[in-house]
Amino acid sequence: KKTTQTNHHIMRFISVFNLLTLLSASTQAKTSIRSRRELKGGKKDSYDGHEPPLAGEPPLAGVLPGADRPKLILAQDMDYPPYAQLGPSEEDFPVSGFGADVARGLEDVCDIDVFMAQTQWARCWQSDKIGEGLSQGEFHACTTYTHASGVRNRYLEFSSPILGDNKAAGILTRLDGDGNPVINGNSNLNGVKIVDVVGFAPTADNLALVTNDCTGALFSGYDIVAPSSTSDFPNDDALRTLLDGDADAMWVYADQAERFQCANNEQPTAWDCSLWDRLGTDFAYVHTGMFEWARAGTTLTISKIGSGVPALVNPCIEAFLETEKYYQICVKYGLEGDCYKNDFFPEDTGEIEQPLYDIPSNELATACNSGYCACPSIL
Repeated sequence: KKTTQTNHHIMRFISVFNLLTLLSASTQAKTSIRSRRELKGGKKDSYDGHEPPLAGEPPLAGVLPGADRPKLILAQDMDYPPYAQLGPSEEDFPVSGFGADVARGLEDVCDIDVFMAQTQWARCWQSDKIGEGLSQGEFHACTTYTHASGVRNRYLEFSSPILGDNKAAGILTRLDGDGNPVINGNSNLNGVKIVDVVGFAPTADNLALVTNDCTGALFSGYDIVAPSSTSDFPNDDALRTLLDGDADAMWVYADQAERFQCANNEQPTAWDCSLWDRLGTDFAYVHTGMFEWARAGTTLTISKIGSGVPALVNPCIEAFLETEKYYQICVKYGLEGDCYKNDFFPEDTGEIEQPLYDIPSNELATACNSGYCACPSIL
């Protein structure tokens, strides 16, 4: 009987302990995410004490888990400025760029440790499938991928965006000896060979989602071809394929050519910037300002479906977007026009001039020698 009473007391103690544990977890869950309104109203640039996120990090082989807080390893390549690039020599060329700076900033608003690692983009996402590095757990997530519609969503889960719907798509074509496009803006691309940039958005299937602004119709009947050259720089490979005549059009970001030109980057560049300097001479965009293909703008992370990474980082992203540090990072990389505005952005910044690559072709009035062809009916 004495043993029975002892066991009864033990069971009551365990029940009370479990109840207190559940109550404590519930309290932590309710306080771990502070609303943007609260942060905004207080004009703070960090939390008053770090609260743990709701979830722990997924396990990685050969990596110690976080001891008293989640630990995330995020990876990126270095040839996608200003989003992903090498840092300065005086800092020993660290993993850098807009995405890396935002990722490290999460530590200011959440009890989380973030480590940035270099990888190759193909280890994150290949042509229409998840990359082996991400699939096999070499890191938790990869940074600065646009949340495209279509195939990516069958393999990946995306975090919340860290930039607005900022990545227009476009279509490049060669210019002939008279400076005229070999495929003009009125073409529905029927029978046209189109090269896609392997591993980059917009993905090949996204072309079917966008409208030809010159005609108001969808594109159809085209043939997506693989690049005729292969290197570590898929954008260069696709452009060479176009310039060599193995394709007559190229499906690509509308800002890609400008961002990859020599004058817009520190030298030397890892990619062949001289190729992109031929914009307006040997090739030009016949379509720009196409946004229908994307679900959201540039995100902080892509990860395997079911990884739980978005649940871990999204509350931290939400909080960080309201900080002064976020504003400072936007200014540092010249992305104020694409960033989400918070209380630290100047109230009256004036009208920001829209770059040509973000303007639909039927609203342009530029000739092809600018690199951006208006619709044929306008020229």
